[in-house]
Amino acid sequence: MKKIIQYLNLTAIIFLSACSSYVNETVTYQINEPILMSTDEFRSSVKISTTPQVIETKGKICYYNGYLYISEPGKGIHIINDTDPRNPVNVGFIELLGNGDLAIRNNILYADSYIDLVWFDINNPAQPTLQGRLENVFPEALPLFDNDYNYDYEMCYKATQSHENVIVGWTVEERTEEIENYTGGWDWHWGYYDDDVALTENSSGTSSNGTNGSMSRFAQKDSLLYTVLNNQMSVFDLSNDKAEKVAEDIYIGWNVETIFSYKDNLFMGTPTGMVIYSAANPLQPVYLSSISHVYGCDPVVVSDDKAYVTVYSGNNCEQDTNKLMIIDVSDAANPKQLVSYNMTKPMGLGIDNDRLFLCDDGLKVFTITDSATLASQTEPKQYIKQIKHYSGYEGYDLIPINNIVMLIAEDGIYQYDYSDINDIKYISKISFGN
Repeated sequence: MKKIIQYLNLTAIIFLSACSSYVNETVTYQINEPILMSTDEFRSSVKISTTPQVIETKGKICYYNGYLYISEPGKGIHIINDTDPRNPVNVGFIELLGNGDLAIRNNILYADSYIDLVWFDINNPAQPTLQGRLENVFPEALPLFDNDYNYDYEMCYKATQSHENVIVGWTVEERTEEIENYTGGWDWHWGYYDDDVALTENSSGTSSNGTNGSMSRFAQKDSLLYTVLNNQMSVFDLSNDKAEKVAEDIYIGWNVETIFSYKDNLFMGTPTGMVIYSAANPLQPVYLSSISHVYGCDPVVVSDDKAYVTVYSGNNCEQDTNKLMIIDVSDAANPKQLVSYNMTKPMGLGIDNDRLFLCDDGLKVFTITDSATLASQTEPKQYIKQIKHYSGYEGYDLIPINNIVMLIAEDGIYQYDYSDINDIKYISKISFGN
């Protein structure tokens, strides 16, 4: 999610001139300056530990062959043995600077590490081994901010052009400058940064691919991996021992937050709507259509030719709309919104058969109704019917698979058994922090 922030945002002493339409302004402000690490040190910093590490914060999730893989933003990947969902066990950790997303294919885990794509053999999930790295494939990747200040773009650009350094953090510096400005009003400069939110045929059903949550920026279609960062899409071939970048980066034109693969199309969530690209030619996805909504954060999943999109509010979205939207994408070139429902703060979501699972004031579970049972035209169409609600925490993302829904929240990982949809049961939790 892109957040708009003010670049010059503290004090200004204005010196007026009677004969000019401009003023001199002395401005004091805070700005993020990059912390650098040499690329050699950065690329040798990967560590694999069979000693589990405490999970401190929520992140992206991926499920594969009885194991959950949890990306803790910027730090690395936690490995959870979930073969018994009633007793999940934290069994290891991959320390991977700058990690945000991951995907799994044929016992190989692929993950971003700031500017690089890195992969690990997980035939023994508790003891992964580093297998390879593609360097400089995500050149615009930057660490997250923990403040509302802009960053020094020129300083970052100069520091990384030689590929001898990687930006691994930020230090806040105060600056005072005198600038010339037009007297018609303040000339604010605006900057942007990425939030920690969300491509997958997440419910592909194939045993060779992992299943990602809806917040992911990684997705798979057959042996191809699609990744999105800011407004760029990259395509990688995973069919060989080494991942290979097989196409030029594709400029999307929106700041893409999440991406989902369905049939021959790629569905992307952006701050202003859902964008659909055709992947009929898998190496050259092309723009197909889009549908707009209010400015907000939004993951998307697709099933049975219907896209389910959540729009949620918060500090990073600058609005207070919270909705679940259902969109007809049977004609992907002409998507049509069917209905929207008010929610509390909907975030990640997933579908298993005719059940919709949604992070909203905890976990909500819905039956997806058949079109033949819809209400009359004079009443709102009921495309979904809520059948269960577990409240009391703020959910972030989830994966429903094999009658278990695995949900990552602000305070931990919750799991529920829905083998009996009329009697969904909470079965376990891994808490975050000590």
